[in-house]
Amino acid sequence: MRAERLLTLLLCLQHHGKMTTRQLAEKVEVSERTIARDMEALSAAGIPVFAFRGAFGGWSLSEGYRTNLTGLKIEEIQSLLLMNSSGIMNDLGLRSNFDTALLKLLASLPPSLQRDAEFMRERIHVDGAGWHQSQEAFPYLGIVQEAIWNEKKLMIEYPKNTTKTERLVESLGLVAKASIWYLVARTNGEMRSFRISRIDSARIMDISFTRPNDFQLATYWEQSTQAFQATLPYYPAIVKIQEHLLPQFQQARYVKVKETWPTADSGWLLASVDFHTIESACEIILSYSPYLKVDEPYDLQLAVLSRLQDSLAMYEI
Repeated sequence: MRAERLLTLLLCLQHHGKMTTRQLAEKVEVSERTIARDMEALSAAGIPVFAFRGAFGGWSLSEGYRTNLTGLKIEEIQSLLLMNSSGIMNDLGLRSNFDTALLKLLASLPPSLQRDAEFMRERIHVDGAGWHQSQEAFPYLGIVQEAIWNEKKLMIEYPKNTTKTERLVESLGLVAKASIWYLVARTNGEMRSFRISRIDSARIMDISFTRPNDFQLATYWEQSTQAFQATLPYYPAIVKIQEHLLPQFQQARYVKVKETWPTADSGWLLASVDFHTIESACEIILSYSPYLKVDEPYDLQLAVLSRLQDSLAMYEI
């Protein structure tokens, strides 16, 4: 266990450069006193690790030192193999580089791990694409990517309501959600997310910017997603549903089942539900007919009845 921790610390220093005792302790989830002992152990093993004191101090490896050890376990190798199926590599133009790197990694493994890796490749394939493929095009993805790598400002043309506006943005990161790409950028001092496929033009400006030191792309995206979901509309209702359909109903899009309780009718449940809108509620409810009935509110009952009457009128003979 300690050997694995020491290797993790070594790879962290190799990857990040100088790190404080606290940062290392948080990374491997031990006390700062343990980190001090681990650094002594690495030094005693001949690893050129140095301590720097002061406000900007920390631990660092000797300049130019690299270890050839990967420290990869079979489970970690398997996780990398699963990435081989990702269409994201194609979008970013990294497919050939990834394939080459993967071949080098596999060639460097001991024979036993090579057999384990090949065993997995023959038995698991991840197809990240849905049955209904997005037809979105990303003609400016490469330009956006270049602006991010070089920390250059980007001038984009982006729709706002019925018009198009030019915006000077500081491109901070790319996010792939399913098969849709988003640009996370700062404009006029505010953080914004732009859908890449909606960008009508983009050009890199010869203007550099300083990336915020405390900006974490994954953290921002998670918080932004939660804030967006909190603003989505919801339409509360109580429905009566056959019990065997409840698991399927709970997985339906735009449906949040908050609570259920039994009824006097065997095989039926009452459920407190949040739909998004009354329109989407009608569509979902009718798709479960005759195994789901609106108990309340009355407005939703009338809306469902109106749609049923319209359907019946189409089939009148």
